[in-house]
Parts: sequence; C-alpha cells; structure tokens
Amino acid sequence: MNNKIKSKKTTGFMKSNYIRAFLKKYKFNYLLGVISLIVVDIAQTRVPIIVGSVIDQIESKNFHMTLISSVIIKLVSISIAIYIGRIAWRFFIFGTGRSIEKDIRNDMFLHLEKMSSRYFQDNTPGEIMAYMTNDLEAVRMVLGPGILFLIDVLAMGTITLYSMIVQIDPLLTLAGVVPLLLIAVSVRIMGRENRKRFRNKQEAFAELSKFVQEQLTGIKVIKSFVQEEKTIDAFERNVKRTYEKNMHLIKIQSLMHPFMQFISGLALAVAIGYGGYITIKQRITLGDFTAFIQYLSMLVWPMVATGMTINIFASGAASLERVESILNEPVEIKDSENLSNIDTLLGSIEVKNLNYKYPNTENQVLKNINFKIEKGQTLGIIGRTGSGKTTLVTLLLRLFDVDKNTVFINGEDLLNIPLKLLRENIGYVPQDNFLFSDTIKNNIDFGVRKGEMDKIIEAAKDSVVHENIIDFKDGYETVVGERGVVLSGGQKQRISIARALIKNPEILILDDSVSAVDTDTEEKILKHLNEKRKGKTNIIIAHRISTIQNSDKIIVLDDGKIVESGTHKELVHKKGLYHSIYEKQLLEKMLEEQK
Repeated sequence: MNNKIKSKKTTGFMKSNYIRAFLKKYKFNYLLGVISLIVVDIAQTRVPIIVGSVIDQIESKNFHMTLISSVIIKLVSISIAIYIGRIAWRFFIFGTGRSIEKDIRNDMFLHLEKMSSRYFQDNTPGEIMAYMTNDLEAVRMVLGPGILFLIDVLAMGTITLYSMIVQIDPLLTLAGVVPLLLIAVSVRIMGRENRKRFRNKQEAFAELSKFVQEQLTGIKVIKSFVQEEKTIDAFERNVKRTYEKNMHLIKIQSLMHPFMQFISGLALAVAIGYGGYITIKQRITLGDFTAFIQYLSMLVWPMVATGMTINIFASGAASLERVESILNEPVEIKDSENLSNIDTLLGSIEVKNLNYKYPNTENQVLKNINFKIEKGQTLGIIGRTGSGKTTLVTLLLRLFDVDKNTVFINGEDLLNIPLKLLRENIGYVPQDNFLFSDTIKNNIDFGVRKGEMDKIIEAAKDSVVHENIIDFKDGYETVVGERGVVLSGGQKQRISIARALIKNPEILILDDSVSAVDTDTEEKILKHLNEKRKGKTNIIIAHRISTIQNSDKIIVLDDGKIVESGTHKELVHKKGLYHSIYEKQLLEKMLEEQK
C-alpha cells in the first residue's frame, strides 16, 4: 500500500464473508428481533380494519356499548403488543448492531497491533482513526437500523398490501400502489450515486483527521516557527474540501425526501379519487374506504424506508470496503512455520553478512554487517547520523524482517525465535522516548504490569529519575500528559530507561537514550547498569564516546558499514573515524570547561 489505505472492491454488504460470520454468530438475536418486528407490524395493520368496522357499525346504527368495550379491549391489547414488541426489536436488533460494532472494533485494533512499522509509516493515525469511527459507524448503521428497515419494508409492505387486496379491493390497491413504486425505483437509481459520494465524503474526513492529528502533535514546532496563520489557512482548506464533499452528498439526499412526499401525495390523490368513486357506487363501504386510506398512509413508510435502506446499505458498503482494507492487510512480521523449541533467551548475538534496505526503496541502509557478542557483554555502537545504527537494533526486535541466516541469538536464526519470547527478553529504549498519557508509575510498569511499587522505585533509582519524580506534587501518580508533555527531555529518557530496566531483560538496547542528560547523571546510570546487569547483554547506541567507552566491544558505523571495531583503547590507537570523533569531543569538553 502506498501512503493511503486502499479499498478492496466488494460485491455487496451482505455478500461479505466477514459480515456473514457475524450474522451467523448473532442469528438468534436477529431472529428474535425479526419476530418482534413482525408482531408489531401485524398488530399495526389490524388497527385500520377495527376502525373501519366501527365506522360501518355507526353508519348502520348498530353501534352499542358491548361493541365499544370490545373495540377498546382490542385496541389496548394491540397497543400493549406494539409497546412490548418495539422494546424487544430495539434490544435485539439495535443491541446486536452495537455488539457487532464492538467486535469489529476489537478485530481492527487487534489486527493493527500485528502490523509492522512500515504500515504505520504509510498510514497515519488520523487516517486510521477515521476508519475506526466514521466508517465503523456507517457499518453499524447497516447492522442495526439498516436490517430493521429492510425487514420492516418487507414485512409491513407485504402485510399491508395483503390486507388492502384481500380485505378491501384489488383494483383500488393497484391504483394507489403504482405511484408509490416510483419511490423505490428512483431511490434505487440515486443509491448508486449516493454510495460514490459517501465514499468521497469519508475519504475527505480521513484526510482532515490526518491533518488535525499531525498539526496538534507538532504544535510546538508550529508555534516556535510562528506558522499559526499558515496552519489555520491549510486547516480551512481541508475543512472546505470536507464541507464540499458533505454538501455534494447532502444534495442528492435532499432530493429524495421531497420527491417521496410528492409521490405519496399523488398516490393519496389517486386513492381518494378512485376510492371515493367506488364508495359512492357502494362497491366498498365507507369503513373500508377509511381503512384503505389508513393502509395507504401506512404503505408510504415502507416505500420511504426503501430509500433510507438503500442509502444506509450503500453508505455501509462503501465504508465496509475501507474497514476490510485494514482487516485484509497481510501481517508482515509473524512467527515462522519452523519455530525453535527454545523457551529462554540467553543473550548471545551474532550477525553474519547482514544487508538491509527498507521495503519499496533501493537504498541499502546496512551493508555486509558482521559482529558477535557473547552473553553478558556490552556492545557500543557509534557513528554519524544516518549511518544505520537505529535500523540495526530495530532488526534485532524484528520491527522489520531480515533475510534468513543473517542474525542469530543463542545460535538460533532470529526468524525462528517466537516473537513473544524474543520481545519479552529484550528491553528497548527508543530514541523518541514515547510515553503514554498515564501516570509515571504505569509508564514505568508498562512492560510488566504487576504494580509492585518497590520494583518500580528501584527501576527509577537505577535510571536516576526517582528524585525528580518525588519532587512532583503527585509523585509516581503524576499524569505525564500526551507523549510525556509535562516532563523534560531528560526526565522522559530516564523514565523510558526505567521502563526497560524493570523487565530485567536478557538483552537491553539503549538507542541514544542518555543524550538529554548531563554527564554526571549519565555516569550514574551507566554505573547502575554495570552493577545490576552483570551476566546480561547490553547494546548501547550513542553519539558521546563517554557513553560507550567502557563497552566490551565497540563498532563504528558509517554509511551503513562497519568501518571499525574493537575496544575503546584499540579504536583510539587506530587513528580512524572513532579517533576523529574522540578528539573532537575532547576538544569540545575542554572548551566547555574553560567557559
């Protein structure tokens, strides 16, 4: 997929195997709802006959108190049946629609969690949120009101027509119904255009959501570069486009209701004209004529509902295509069919002839990478920006996949190690130090979720952030805000380190994770790592040589290749790139001390 989630063309809402599975799962709920709806429709269609018979009785002067009591009992019984039936079909049909909406939302989120990093590079959170809100709502409308309208159209229409034909007059029924058929035909034609315009409206909303999410995430940058006015202008353009697509849809929908009312009025005029004539000719009674007018009014609803049903199903089908485009997206990073039987990860790592380029690109990010570290050793990685350092460690986590027989842990091919086992045994502190909008306590405990305060505090102390935390008014219960907005860069880094340390992983990866702290704090963190992580493997990426100089092995990356490797002492003596970086940083430190 390129930049946008692409829709997979479907043949119809109810023909979707995914939707059919839910209809099968909840078939008894829908069955009870349909039975309740049919009971209501049958009860409603009895009312005109009762009213008509009362009028005939009054006209023939046979109306008496016994008949009044009987009519009242019948009408009250019908009202009770309608009342109970309407509660039942709302519960079973609308409630089931909500249940399926919940299931689909869970399926979407579960599937999204399996997606690779590349997927989220191609599709922004704003776009995905539009799919999980507006589009899912349109799908739910089909599974609730849509199914209700569909069954009601069929049941109410059939029962009403049967009553009009059998109990009143076939020719009068034909005269009244023919104009109403124009509603169903015209709405069917408009439905195709409605579906197209609805899809365009949803895509415009997705673009707007994407824009808003991106701008709010980067609000600090916008303010610091004084770009508020231009951002507002861009937002207004997006809003205008969304408005235009909405109005484009509303225009066709606004034509339908007045047209339906016009046709309904036409049908009523025909019925009154012809019905009045045959009533005068005494082919039907006055009560029958009155009942027929009521039936005709009742028949308008199925015809109108036909249009509404077509609109709902058209909109739902367009949205279902977009929802299924997420669910049908293949999972790139998954367990191999040849999984190893290992149940522990010991931390020895070997990389052999590793080459890597990101999907859909030709640029080789890593070139012929070879190194080996034993369990309990610390590997330092240094190099210029863009040299492939972060790519290398994300491959160890299988955030992206490597070729077979290139990366080994415990002597096992990385691709054959169960993903859950691999990631449970690696503690990763990324460059961006992402924190959730939650308490500090829950952010540190994120990978363990045991709520053991002594372990949380210990991890915070090891990452030298405990003193900062207790200075906050709410201490460990302080809510950090979205992406840790209330914290400084150094505090976010150290909380992220604590989140990794509390796991006590076999392999710890720090990706430039102490760059925002001063050298004294850095020394304390590294000292705690040396003390607490004896016998466990560490990989430290850094720009400062002071961060990695005590590592058992250091590799220097440049343009995706390992250009030097060895200990700090060995690399300084080689007088290569590492020595050049070392000399430069020494000079910077001396100049800083002289200030």
